[in-house]
Amino acid sequence: MLPFGVAPGSTGAGGAGCPPGGGVSGPGLLLLGPAGRKLSGFRLTEKFLLLLVFSGFITLCFGAIFFLPDSSKLLSGVFFQQPPRHRPSVSFGVLEEEPEVGGRLARIREEHERALREAKDTLNRPPEDIKGDIIRDKKKLLAQGRVTAGGKLPGRVFKPPVGVVGKEPDDPDVKEKRDKIKEMMKFSWDNYKRYAWGLNELKPVQKQGHSSNLFGNIQGATIVDALDTLYIMEMKDEFNDAKEWVEKNLEFSVNAEVSVFEVNIRFVGGLLSAYYLTGEEIFRRKAVELGEKLLPAFNTPTGIPWALLNMKSGIGRNWPWASGGSSILAEFGTLHLEFVHLSQVSGNPIFAEKVMNIRKVLNRLDKPQGLYPNYLNPSSGQWGQHHVSVGGLGDSFYEYLLKAWLMSDKTDEEARKMYYEAVQAIETHLIRKSSNGLTYIAEWKGGLLEHKMGHLTCFAGGMFALGADGAPGEKTGHHIELAAEIARTCHESYDRTTMKLGPEAFRFDGGVEAIATRQNEKYYILRPEVIETYMYMWRFTHDPKYRQWGWEAVQALEKYCRVEGGYSGVRDVYAAHPNHDDVQQSFFLAETLKYLYLLFSDDDLLPVEHWVFNTEAHPLPIVEKSDRTIAESK
Repeated sequence: MLPFGVAPGSTGAGGAGCPPGGGVSGPGLLLLGPAGRKLSGFRLTEKFLLLLVFSGFITLCFGAIFFLPDSSKLLSGVFFQQPPRHRPSVSFGVLEEEPEVGGRLARIREEHERALREAKDTLNRPPEDIKGDIIRDKKKLLAQGRVTAGGKLPGRVFKPPVGVVGKEPDDPDVKEKRDKIKEMMKFSWDNYKRYAWGLNELKPVQKQGHSSNLFGNIQGATIVDALDTLYIMEMKDEFNDAKEWVEKNLEFSVNAEVSVFEVNIRFVGGLLSAYYLTGEEIFRRKAVELGEKLLPAFNTPTGIPWALLNMKSGIGRNWPWASGGSSILAEFGTLHLEFVHLSQVSGNPIFAEKVMNIRKVLNRLDKPQGLYPNYLNPSSGQWGQHHVSVGGLGDSFYEYLLKAWLMSDKTDEEARKMYYEAVQAIETHLIRKSSNGLTYIAEWKGGLLEHKMGHLTCFAGGMFALGADGAPGEKTGHHIELAAEIARTCHESYDRTTMKLGPEAFRFDGGVEAIATRQNEKYYILRPEVIETYMYMWRFTHDPKYRQWGWEAVQALEKYCRVEGGYSGVRDVYAAHPNHDDVQQSFFLAETLKYLYLLFSDDDLLPVEHWVFNTEAHPLPIVEKSDRTIAESK
């Protein structure tokens, strides 16, 4: 129904459709007679009845202020239902594409007359009935996930986290190395603050801000990405500066397209992690607000989300280069951890339901050779080009299957089954050994193998180690061995370059092993995946070589990537002198430096028994059964 006292195009500032100041003027009110006669012309009983209706209406207006959530959201979401995109409509009195002028005018008249009728009907109903309708509509919206308590989150008891600050290492050499990594973080942060504060990233050579179209007009990617790293490194002043910026400046109502994947893993993940580490409500509120802004991405025939979303209009689309208008496996498959936690902190199940539906779609599909192609059409629900990769376009989908199981306190059996079946198919069809015994993960294109492994694929060593304990058929030892072999191969890709930094991709063909042969694969952009695998291998084996390899990477970063204004990627890791790309990526602070710091910390700092890291290295707590606030998915 229409809000009482409001005609199309009028929402009023008095709340719930009341005019500014709580007055009663407007085309939708019928308190005066047809000639607008004064109240003094009525008999005493008429006056009493009119005053009774009038006072009830005023009480209702003011009462609605307290019972309605954000009136603008309700008006747009309940009373003026938006039709499916591309259908002509009149909304809020604004005329949208209608073929006939006469038809448009007739539609306006019809809407106006309906508003008047419903306003009159409202005035004839008891206030308690209207109040009940408001509460029911509010509950319905909450259940549909279209608003979260009008921007007011339900109260939540904050559970103190485990292992957010670790003790200093006993070994003075290890402590010295860890202190050096903390100094690298401070150097990165201080230069970002000096030259690019509030912008997304830093150009350390030019000493100015850098913005990527991945985030549209959202700003502050480095600030949000770095929050948890600052906190666990006990950089309190820097953390407080970042928190203050988030509170005062972080906005999401931008009229621009964003990458749903990148905004989710960096902004949603960063805010959720900061909340779980600190209990600060500002981070919870901002995370849920952003999560709600991303929900329209799921408005596709299958529920597989679009890759790109206009945050203001809610219109989504896919990357134009993607096979047949498809969504990307690594993008729609890398939402699960954050969206389950959004339901956890908001009490709204819609977020978890959206990502569980993705699983349902995937489980209905046949997988070629048990493998998941990188492209899936969100309209038809069918695979696009049969290209399979554990690197770019596919990587974090597999990571999130495993971590969904771990994060559920090992109760999400569907995720466990999907992960280990996928790993078996990967091992059967993609994992190969070079002639000199280096294990690598190739890419699969329509049944043919391309013997190339990307830097992004090097995360898989850590993934295999993390999942080894739950491997079926007593394969725990085998998975640890596989993880160690991948770690060794990725270290070789670093060690065989001039700069001791790994290329974007390296090949195993034509007598070449673990070397980039194409110019467009020789760059290094401060990526964390190899360091990530070293960290997990150290945690599970305590083999000192992983710390040694990590320290080699620190020395290379200092020698070739550190410039006067921060840290920069390089364009050719085989060159004698660095040619800098002049970007200090936000993930350098979120991931690379965090994983290095954890590599040289004791295991009690963010222990893997209590935390999982999202693909941007933002720690999220394992959701124990006793802590769950949302219904288990069937």
